[in-house]
Amino acid sequence: MNFQTNLKTNLDTYIPTVPTTQIKIVQRVNFEVIDWQRPWLSHLRESGLLIAKSADWIEAANDLAKLQALFNANAKSLSFNPQYGISDQLGYEAYIYKTGEIPTRDNFHDFFNALIWLRFPLIKQTLNHLQYKEIQRTQSLSNAEKKRGRQRDAATLFDENCAIVVSADASIHDRLKQRQWKQVLFHDREYFSQTCEVVLFGHALIEKLMSPYKAITSHVWNISVDSQWFTQSVDERMAFVDQYIAKQLSQGFVSTDFSHLPILGVPNWWHEQTEYFYEDAQVFRPARIVQRRK
Repeated sequence: MNFQTNLKTNLDTYIPTVPTTQIKIVQRVNFEVIDWQRPWLSHLRESGLLIAKSADWIEAANDLAKLQALFNANAKSLSFNPQYGISDQLGYEAYIYKTGEIPTRDNFHDFFNALIWLRFPLIKQTLNHLQYKEIQRTQSLSNAEKKRGRQRDAATLFDENCAIVVSADASIHDRLKQRQWKQVLFHDREYFSQTCEVVLFGHALIEKLMSPYKAITSHVWNISVDSQWFTQSVDERMAFVDQYIAKQLSQGFVSTDFSHLPILGVPNWWHEQTEYFYEDAQVFRPARIVQRRK
């Protein structure tokens, strides 16, 4: 569905579902500082521009959520509401699952989070459900036993800092895991661009890239596709990614399932991509040498 289709324009009638004592947020985010031409924003550009130009971006995000008929894993309609009364991450995830309401602050972090919910609702739904199940599991434990656990840690890393590397050549995934940075990203950059697409998911990662610096590194989730995937529209490609990865994640995963990628090393994502750029071992770290015991 095209994000602009049938978007409601009557922004003055919005009443946030918060206590009557709560004052409606006065928008302070300066969206003019976002460079929407950055290549890593291509999959969010249409909806992002549409929401950013509205008088009330939270209301506009809700209009799109209603248009897409979005629900969480608990069959609750999704909505973005000014944050109140949610003091910690445990409460935040449980609140979303129980109510369908996503506590939202007027800042870039939560703006990009809203865009990701709109673009990848099934993945976000799955991550929230995994978090909630872990919260429920640990409630019966003693205080000494209560820990976030590997699943919650992994879900948070995916949610905040994940980049999805889609490739028609699975060997590229292997070579990046082996940290063949310069060969894959510099010498074979044309082949990489023809057979791979890097899609940013983590909203904290996207926020960091508002002020790009070389050392920004993502947690990577790899998926393989056939070459026909690249001939599809952006909406079709992202819908596939959403469905495919949500199904994968629903089986459970841990932090060791990720690999890593210095994100500004993606070909054509930064203007200083000389050979020397990829030789910076503080950023593009070499593969670890495993010494065998004698």
